[in-house]
Amino acid sequence: MQAALEKFADSEAPLQLLLFVDNRISSRKHIQRIQNYLRTLRVDYPFELQVIDVGEQPYLAEHYKVVATPALIKVHPKPRQTLAGSNLVAQLKNWWPRWQRSVEEHQASLAQAVPLPSPHSSPNAVHRAQSAPNSITSSIELIRLSDEIFRLKQEKEELLEQLRFKDQVISMLAHDLRSPLTAASIALETLELEHKPKEGRLSELTPALKGRLMKQARTQFRSMERMITDLLQSARGNSSEFNLRPKRLHMGKLCEEVLIQMSEQFQLKSHQVETDIPQDLPCVYADEELVRQVLINLLDNANKYTPVDGKIHVSILHRTTQKIQVSVCDNGPGIPEENRDRIFEGHFRLKRDEEKEGYGLGLSLCQKVIRAHYGRIWVECAPKGGGCFHFTLPIYL
Repeated sequence: MQAALEKFADSEAPLQLLLFVDNRISSRKHIQRIQNYLRTLRVDYPFELQVIDVGEQPYLAEHYKVVATPALIKVHPKPRQTLAGSNLVAQLKNWWPRWQRSVEEHQASLAQAVPLPSPHSSPNAVHRAQSAPNSITSSIELIRLSDEIFRLKQEKEELLEQLRFKDQVISMLAHDLRSPLTAASIALETLELEHKPKEGRLSELTPALKGRLMKQARTQFRSMERMITDLLQSARGNSSEFNLRPKRLHMGKLCEEVLIQMSEQFQLKSHQVETDIPQDLPCVYADEELVRQVLINLLDNANKYTPVDGKIHVSILHRTTQKIQVSVCDNGPGIPEENRDRIFEGHFRLKRDEEKEGYGLGLSLCQKVIRAHYGRIWVECAPKGGGCFHFTLPIYL
């Protein structure tokens, strides 16, 4: 765009022509024929012919509504006129006398509109008044301004979205952290009383109650850690910004570690966790910590939406010679079909989840991680109802 602006910036010719061509060999012949014909003409004013390659400057072709090449356009003086086809020279011979008359009429109208110079008028001022308006430059400037306006509008929308998200996060963070922080504080304060018994009174905390209080505190701290982790990871932006450290990774072993890590959460809702993880799975080439986070996010969602005494099923399938597929399924409410694509968008939440804790970031982060590994993640309806999330990872070769 800038090169085109510089090219046309100084044009003040009374007659301005644009010749649009493509990169075909025949285009050179059209250019040469038209230039040769114009050299034979004798006129009392300068005229300008600019050759435009539609491949290099498509925005100009779009602006002048060029549908085929070659095309010769008279852009000044107005009205604009377009000649197209392989016989441009013949058409030009036919139209040239009329174009000359339009130039003469335009110059005459300019001369009538220009007032007589006063003794104090500068020569430059008179020259500017008599100059033909640069319609090519004006057109390109309009294109540049339109592009700039479009870019600024995009930037504005992005900034407004960031501000909305910031306000939303501050509000939710204040609300969501309060509950687990209060629950963890109560559990720890109750345990602290064990070390400060009143005189003449034995502690009322049984070993079983102590164990439950400790479990409650750990669970609430993990919940807070998950919220903070989601927020920090969401600030990384696109998947291309992840600092991947891929290595040879055994997905079956990683799944078992994560399931053990989250076993207390499953027990709190009496969930039955079933697995189908073959022992002869090939290893994958992936970042262990990022993939661990994907598993935790998907299992955390399954735990959150699966009803008490429900079932969660984790399976791994050697799908192709280059990919394995990991699936996390539950018998919760599932994802409505119309939302299955949007569920992975940043900050998108289903209406039913607006009152639940979280920021709508977990699945978005999962998608970014999997895409960074050149894999795919999607959701389907489970065979017996509920949701079934799948993702693929490349096999270590």
